[in-house]
Amino acid sequence: MQASWVQEWFRVGSNSSRDTRLDLLWLLGLGLLLIATGLGLRDPWPADEPRFALIVRDMVATGDWLLPRVGGDVYADKPPLFFWLMGLSLLATGSLRVAFLLPSLFSGLACLFLIYDLGRRLWNRETGLAAALALLLTVQFVWQVRQAQIDATLLFWVVLGLYGLVRHLLLGPAWGWYAIGWAAAGFGVITKGVGFLPLLMLIPFAAMRAPRWSPRMQSTSIALWLIGPVAFLLAVSTWLVPMLLAANADPTLAAYRDEILFHQTVGRYTDAWHHREPFWYFIIKVIPGLWLPLTLLLPWLVPQWRKAWQAGDLRIGLLTAWVVLVVLFFSLSSGKRGVYVLPAVPALALASGPYLLGLLQRRSVQRVLFMLAALIATVCLVVAVYVQIQPGKRLEVLANYEIDVFGPLLLIGGAGAVVCALARPARGILAYAGVLAVALLTVSYWVNPVMNSARSGAGFIDRVEANDDPNAELGFVGFKEQYLLNVHRPIVHFGHARWREAEQEAADAALWLNGSKDRQLVVNDYARQLCFSDTTAVALGEANRSQWYIVRGRPDAKCVARGNAAALYRYTPPSLVIE
Repeated sequence: MQASWVQEWFRVGSNSSRDTRLDLLWLLGLGLLLIATGLGLRDPWPADEPRFALIVRDMVATGDWLLPRVGGDVYADKPPLFFWLMGLSLLATGSLRVAFLLPSLFSGLACLFLIYDLGRRLWNRETGLAAALALLLTVQFVWQVRQAQIDATLLFWVVLGLYGLVRHLLLGPAWGWYAIGWAAAGFGVITKGVGFLPLLMLIPFAAMRAPRWSPRMQSTSIALWLIGPVAFLLAVSTWLVPMLLAANADPTLAAYRDEILFHQTVGRYTDAWHHREPFWYFIIKVIPGLWLPLTLLLPWLVPQWRKAWQAGDLRIGLLTAWVVLVVLFFSLSSGKRGVYVLPAVPALALASGPYLLGLLQRRSVQRVLFMLAALIATVCLVVAVYVQIQPGKRLEVLANYEIDVFGPLLLIGGAGAVVCALARPARGILAYAGVLAVALLTVSYWVNPVMNSARSGAGFIDRVEANDDPNAELGFVGFKEQYLLNVHRPIVHFGHARWREAEQEAADAALWLNGSKDRQLVVNDYARQLCFSDTTAVALGEANRSQWYIVRGRPDAKCVARGNAAALYRYTPPSLVIE
């Protein structure tokens, strides 16, 4: 009974072109449901989205597409390809609120289609569909492609690179796809420095040379393998060559060149200055939760992978070895964020694909997935009851995020309970998918719009502009990118992301404030204590976990003496504003 509904849902044994088109339509519809819902209902949110949106808005307004800037200050943390894609989205839509999420949306959908097609070619269409659905339902993937961080776009280049290499190494020779795989890695590098990750697959491929490993392409001329590095260099050169040529005549670009090529790549990996975590961070704190539900299936998947390795199945061998290499690569760096290991998720889903249909026909697997769905619903209901009987906690969240969490939690928990009751333990995968959909839809249409003013910085800027003197110059110390994204008047600031030199930034601001009585500063409580404790202050309330003030008058004389007059940027918002 149970086996029949799973096989019927996947249309086992049907492999016509009509079925393939139907699979793609299913993936498109489900992908749009889980990823695109809520598009246009919120502005960019911290930590990264406002910075990227600000860069892109100014890039489009000024026409300077080569050098990313944050409020006029050069931004050398990331290469520009992601900003170009977002900029093209902005030109196409005219709405930053929509455009800033489009690269991630299209990248997510493209990853689903590529994984489906690769699974179909390596095994069969049922495997491709199962792998793509497993990817879509994995927590880290579906959550990340709903955000406007660089990582979702990087993921597309990684998956395209894997697709091209696997088409060549396992289904080839296919030198065109081999070149595309290397080119994708090159475009990945000018999206984010680690875009070369697909090329790590060549390491296990070279190691698995024994005759027992199959399938593999027939040996060919060594010279043909040079096509890949050439394609990689050509892709990187679309940005690198114009930047290097321009840097020869521009000191600002020369400093940007040195920063992004050395300090922000090699330096960040070998000696990270923040997000420092122990070696086991991803294994213990990230993968168990963010790779659900695949991590729950590992007790069944690992024995299958072991058998595939023993049988010399190069398909499973390459994919699982590459996943391990990616996790190991990021684990060796002292700087770690959970999103770093996202590129490994599609390959893990693909390696799981051949076995998922069989696993879903097991009662034990369905019950485990049902328990996960029921746990999510139960936790939401318990927390809803908790904030109801503990009004202090409820008011604390309301004060910080401008949302009463009781309603959304009750909706997710209650609707999730109904979904579980309808699906029952025999259909645990449907229960989990339904609860995930309920949670994402609630976040998209309830939580995000209500929280938008607080998270986007728009509410804080409204408070600033209600309390500042419109006839006096306005400066920001330790500003957040969302403030510049929402401000409606010219401002000055003293450099982007100077948190490692906060004392000097406060001194630079003090020197500027001291230069005229017709000046005012927006400062946080830390900067106020450093240099502005004796000035007239107007409290603006809390934002981004700090208390903020508008200060006027004479700052501390010692701070003024340490100030650097050259550390000053004037920023005028372009006429293009968030719609």
